[in-house]
Amino acid sequence: MISKNKIKFILSLQKKKIRDEQRLYVIEGDKLVREYIKAGIKLQLLVSKPEFINSLQPDQKDYMEEAELASYDDLKHMSTLKTPHNALAVVRMPGTDINLQEVYKGLAVALDFVQDPGNLGTIIRTAAWFGIRYIFCSENCVDVYNPKVVQASMGAILHVRVNYCDLRQFLGDARKKKVPVYGTLLEGESIYSIRAGRKGIILLGNESKGISPELMPFVTKKLVIPKFTSATIGIESLNVGMAASIVFSEFARRNRQTLTVSDRGLHPVHQE
Repeated sequence: MISKNKIKFILSLQKKKIRDEQRLYVIEGDKLVREYIKAGIKLQLLVSKPEFINSLQPDQKDYMEEAELASYDDLKHMSTLKTPHNALAVVRMPGTDINLQEVYKGLAVALDFVQDPGNLGTIIRTAAWFGIRYIFCSENCVDVYNPKVVQASMGAILHVRVNYCDLRQFLGDARKKKVPVYGTLLEGESIYSIRAGRKGIILLGNESKGISPELMPFVTKKLVIPKFTSATIGIESLNVGMAASIVFSEFARRNRQTLTVSDRGLHPVHQE
């Protein structure tokens, strides 16, 4: 059975400082652990009840460097969830090198001071769904390897590269390369009427304050999600995760239409 020292080590990874030092993070849940194995990701340590590890095929067990059995009480002690699952695992963080020239060829997302773990996890999951591969976070955003973010992303973190950087430098470089920056605001052109290109940076702001004033000069196109009601009480704005879903969906829909028209040999819509 798992030792007290191993339990202590896993609990220490709930702290960002320790995660960054060790370059390790924790994933929880039978389904999520299986998703990582299916994706060919090595588990540095698997901790599970006997029935979980016994259910794995021999080739699946090849993807774990170490495995420890644990009781329900052990898993409950290590878990960040109210009800623990049958398994959790310690995983190594991916590398941080990103080719910006590759990023600028398509759509990417920039997040300014997004603090809620659930929001970041939702945005990652939504980005993966609509084929957006890169997210750039300001350095004051919530940590992508926060257990609540990992849980909310539901495995989508495997398909999206999340990088932390100085957004002023990143957006400034994008502008120099003539990459459009779409800022989501309370005022601007309707997301349903813009001419969206197949490349650009979608900038989303903080849950309560929106996009920081120092980033506004980098915005080349102001976008708004129009409200289809005159009611104001309780619905002054959308949650940033919901807003991201709408914006990503509309960009994907328009880009798919553009590709379809182009494939038919017709003149495509304007591309920035």
